[in-house]
Amino acid sequence: MITETFGNTELLKLNKIAFLCSRKVSAGAVLKCYDWAINQRENDNCVISGFHSQLEKDVLHYLLKGTQPIIIALARGLKRNLEPELIKPFEQGRILIITPYEKNVTRVTEQTALIRNKMMLDVADQIVIGFASKEGQLTTLLADFTKPIKYLCL
Repeated sequence: MITETFGNTELLKLNKIAFLCSRKVSAGAVLKCYDWAINQRENDNCVISGFHSQLEKDVLHYLLKGTQPIIIALARGLKRNLEPELIKPFEQGRILIITPYEKNVTRVTEQTALIRNKMMLDVADQIVIGFASKEGQLTTLLADFTKPIKYLCL
C-alpha cells in the first residue's frame, strides 16, 4: 500500500513494469539488464523500481537518458531533496516517488526493503527480474506471488 507520494501521481494510471534484482548478480545478468533498460527507454515504458542495488542504479542511469516515465519506490519515508540527476525529469513530470512509509522511517533495512518490494509487485502490471539469487530474499518473495514474472537471467 502506498502511504506517500511525491511527483506526478498520474503515472500510477500507466502500464507499469516492475524491475527487481538481487544485490549480487551474475556477470551475464548485467549486460542483459542494461539491454533491457535501453529497450524500455526506447519503447517509452514506465518502469517502477527501488533503484537501490548497484545494478538497479545503473538501470536508472539508462532510463534517465530517455523521456519515459519512471516510478521510484523507496524502502523508507520520503526524501527531503531530489538527487541532481532527478531534478529535470521531475520538472518534466516524468518522475513519481512512492513509499509505503511515513517520513519518520529514515533507514533502509531488509524488512523495509521487503515491504517496499511487495508494494511494487502489487502496483505493477508486469514484473521483470534481472537476476534472483537462489537463497535470496527476492526468490523467497516471488515464490508466493501469482502475477506472471519474466526473468532476464536465471
